[in-house]
Amino acid sequence: MNDLSSVKFVQTPVLNIGYGEHGDASGFPIILLHGFPYDVRSWDGVVPTLTEAGYRVLVPYLRGYGPTSFISPDSPRMAEQAAIGQDLVDFAEALRISQFAVAGFDWGNRAACVTSVLQPHMVKALVAIGGYSVQNTVLREHPARASDEAKRWYQWYFNTEQGRVGLEENRRDIIRHLWDTWSPGWKYTDEAFNASAPSFDNPDFVEITLHSYRHRHRNAPGEDRFVEVERKLAEGPPISVPSIVLRGVDSGFGRPTDDPWETRRSSPISSPGGMLRERGTIFRCSVRAKSRKRC
Repeated sequence: MNDLSSVKFVQTPVLNIGYGEHGDASGFPIILLHGFPYDVRSWDGVVPTLTEAGYRVLVPYLRGYGPTSFISPDSPRMAEQAAIGQDLVDFAEALRISQFAVAGFDWGNRAACVTSVLQPHMVKALVAIGGYSVQNTVLREHPARASDEAKRWYQWYFNTEQGRVGLEENRRDIIRHLWDTWSPGWKYTDEAFNASAPSFDNPDFVEITLHSYRHRHRNAPGEDRFVEVERKLAEGPPISVPSIVLRGVDSGFGRPTDDPWETRRSSPISSPGGMLRERGTIFRCSVRAKSRKRC
């Protein structure tokens, strides 16, 4: 479905973004965003249903993945939430798309949430796989329970130089371990992994990954152009566009609550009229990665 043989490219002010395009070019656009450490193939089970319904489906590689590259060798290899959110805006504008629907998981969900906060006029509808994922990168976070911190071992690992060496020399083993532990019920094949693995050989993959996990824990500076944006996002602004939240039942981060009202009380996502449709579901049949609250 999504592969390098049919990839298209579009230039934004910062990136040359590789992407897959499917369906009727005159249909309403839907943008599907993958996360870490996955790629556009995560959406292979979703694209046919959307194209059959008449939509134009766009599936970009995030910065640091696959064929997406920086235009200038001098551009900072950074991936704070404001940057990947701006990438989504820039991608749509480069394709002359003024309004779109967007779905994302993990980093892709964060980009979609950030765009929905900052540019709500562009987002017709949002599917947030994993829920509200805008981060507070300004204030020091409070420690979580030890069991929760342990599940985020990779984040602490990537904040060390050993983590850098690990990604440089052992990234496929690390990524495969994350696939196995994040989605314990997902039985993928070697063929499926090997199809996605070249996306992680992007020359910027290591720096982009390290910066994302270091910046969110205030161990790396962000881009100057996003300082005020990050301050705004740190306030946890609500999402007002029509939204659906999907959460993975079979997740290495634990089963989500079965009470949608509990999530509704705690989530800053609100669609017009104050209604939020919360669906706790197994999304593995369509999306390769399970949703994760902390990603």
